[in-house]
Amino acid sequence: MKAGKDGHGIATEGFVYIKQSRSWLLWSSPGHEGKPFHIPLSSRLRLDEGAGPGWEPSLLTSRFSDTRRKKKGDSILENPSIPNPFPELCCSPFASVLSTSLLPKATSRKKQVIKVYSEDDTSRTLEVPSDITARDVCQLLILKNHYVDDHSWTLFEQLTHTGLGRAIEDHELVMEVQSNWVMEEETKLYFRKNYAKYEFFKNPLSFFPDHMICFPSETNAALSHSGILQMFVSSSTYPEIHGYLYAKEQGKKSWKKLYFLLRRSGLYFSTKGTSKEPRHLQFFCEFSNSDMYMSLTGKKISGAPTNYGFCFKPNKSGGSRDLKQLCADDEQSRTCWMTAIRLLKYGMQLYQNYMQPYQGRSGCSPLNITPMRSISENSLVAMDFSGHRSRIIENPTEALSVAVEEGLAWRRRGCLRLNSHGSPIAMSNMAIHRSQSWFHHKISREEAQRLILQHGLVDGVFLVRDSQSNPKTFVLSLSHGLKIKHFQIVPLEDDGKLFYTLDDGHTRFTDLIQLVEFYQLNKGVLPCKLKHYCARIAL
Repeated sequence: MKAGKDGHGIATEGFVYIKQSRSWLLWSSPGHEGKPFHIPLSSRLRLDEGAGPGWEPSLLTSRFSDTRRKKKGDSILENPSIPNPFPELCCSPFASVLSTSLLPKATSRKKQVIKVYSEDDTSRTLEVPSDITARDVCQLLILKNHYVDDHSWTLFEQLTHTGLGRAIEDHELVMEVQSNWVMEEETKLYFRKNYAKYEFFKNPLSFFPDHMICFPSETNAALSHSGILQMFVSSSTYPEIHGYLYAKEQGKKSWKKLYFLLRRSGLYFSTKGTSKEPRHLQFFCEFSNSDMYMSLTGKKISGAPTNYGFCFKPNKSGGSRDLKQLCADDEQSRTCWMTAIRLLKYGMQLYQNYMQPYQGRSGCSPLNITPMRSISENSLVAMDFSGHRSRIIENPTEALSVAVEEGLAWRRRGCLRLNSHGSPIAMSNMAIHRSQSWFHHKISREEAQRLILQHGLVDGVFLVRDSQSNPKTFVLSLSHGLKIKHFQIVPLEDDGKLFYTLDDGHTRFTDLIQLVEFYQLNKGVLPCKLKHYCARIAL
């Protein structure tokens, strides 16, 4: 056989020898034995598709070697066989170098569509992965709306018809939450702030009163509050929570007051007074397959004896008929029960959720739980601008005297502004407070309490609203000590000028903005400083 140019060959014995540069390829040639042929350039570039009708590539390399040996005889010395150290790299010239088993598998993440509402009932539709968590949804909305991330944003699940709601934990999968929804319930996801989400890690004293918590006998009675949290989170000995609760009887509208006990195995009630003997304890509920909700409408829908209700809703239940409803005598009791049940159900996961935004901080550990200062506290400091150079006032006594002097200066300061025509008018007529996030125009007392409750009963959560009883006055609604208190802001006229006061004119302010800013720095006649305002954000 004579070799031709590249791309030429001779068909012999049913096979074709084709020269490509310095190598030979063997092609099967049915019906073309002993006939020379030519392969076009386009076919040479696509060997895996063959050289035309009837031609197909063959891998008969061993037969090709035997044919060459027969033609050359024994004059050619064979090279000694050397074992191949990498047999997995040897493959066909027409096969892929990497097998499909070695390629990374493409993980397909299914996309789901969710709808999230805000306080003003505006909504936003998001396309998210099926394994997205509540914290990831909050981060996504924070970035899209350019909000400040102060680690208090929460995804809230609300059942409209039954008036129930709960804050979804940061680690929960949103798709799993939605899979438990039933058709007859109108359930929505809300995006709002919840300042009380992890407040029990910062201030456990207000969440676990001494008369409701009982420690095991082997535990030291003088346990610190950080030690109490460690017992809830990681210890095998779980503190016992006990007290009276009203329980709604199944299938009835009546409520019965019973003595309840919360233990690691679940929630029990005593059939004989306050007896804790096992024969008198009856199982009420366990928490692994159910979620806990708070009553947002008080006793209007459920007919409960008090406004401090909560309930347990089994996952994939048939609706409101499967609810196990309870209510407490006051807000402190309800908060204690609900916080202890959260710690019992999630344990260390709650502490990991709380610590995740602060992982870069030094000194943050389960043994070192210190209260975190709010953003408003960190951003407000006392300053002295009387000299040539400003300075920070570090002495608390001096800072207090400067604050009092500044308050008197506000009272003496004029309250005139310019209108669109350039003429001075009183600040009260402009009503610039209506543009502030903390002001809520024409909302009722009950609606204000509901709004503060949804933002969390943390000391310093507040809003300002119009008074319903007196149209010319305003009301400051403030959370303190797990209670919501209301203070009337009275307008006061002096020498033709209008002022606002909370303390019968002892401290006067030209507008509500000055009043709020003053009480953010000073407690004054209030039980605590103003820290977090309730806002109705728009998505």
